[in-house]
Amino acid sequence: METRELRYFVALAEELHFGRAAERLEMAQPPLSRALARLERRLGVTLLERTSRKVTLTEAGAVLLDEARTILGALAAAERRTRQAAQPRPRVVLAVKSGAADEFLAKLLDAYRAEQGAAAVELLLCEAHQHQNLLQSGQADVALLHLPFDSTAGLDTEALYTESQVALLPTAHPLAHRTQIRMAEVTALLDLPMARWPRPDGGYPEGPGAEVRNLTQLFQLIALGRATVTVPESVATDLRRDLAAVPVADAPPVTTVIAWPPQSRLRAAADLIRVATRL
Repeated sequence: METRELRYFVALAEELHFGRAAERLEMAQPPLSRALARLERRLGVTLLERTSRKVTLTEAGAVLLDEARTILGALAAAERRTRQAAQPRPRVVLAVKSGAADEFLAKLLDAYRAEQGAAAVELLLCEAHQHQNLLQSGQADVALLHLPFDSTAGLDTEALYTESQVALLPTAHPLAHRTQIRMAEVTALLDLPMARWPRPDGGYPEGPGAEVRNLTQLFQLIALGRATVTVPESVATDLRRDLAAVPVADAPPVTTVIAWPPQSRLRAAADLIRVATRL
């Protein structure tokens, strides 16, 4: 298979419409149709079911879509990392969630900056589900993740520190002034359903809670009495006045890890990881 054919197929599989896919690829529709037919003949499978009304992915097509995204992502990452290695002044891109691990992040940046030969650190603020794709695509070199909330599948990691969890509530809520609560009490709050974070694929788990992507959205919903959530206690540092953080006695601990792609050979990334683990 050629990478050009894979790009054509991904566009078709994502758009499920030959006209829109052709427009996205900036090409005419007939050559796109012929390219798909050649690909299906070569593989000996049907990738897309076409009728006069709609286009749908077959099971084989769904498998190829996942594989093609991985292949094209790896190619793009290889291009980025190769160009980065040739830059006269090295840099390292660190992906972090806005508002998460702020205190540790500040200490890490200060400690790394003091290292001899330290590279420039570019911060990439991202949403909850984006780290894995940013690392695998080469858009980020390292990331700060939080277990068990974030997936580290396909990544190398080093544990940095562990902390307890707190429940975030509106200050006017009856539980907001408790010294601690239990997880069952948090999940039983029908008037404040648990907010739902996106999965690595960008979708959301089922449930009545609001869909959120970042802490700004989350804090606003909690202050309005629409949701609650459990988060690492460090997130509650300098919490806004209309929110309260209550320790959750039986919530599992949260471990902050630094993660990177296993194929990484970037010296600046290795140095940043070394400083993080030392802290």
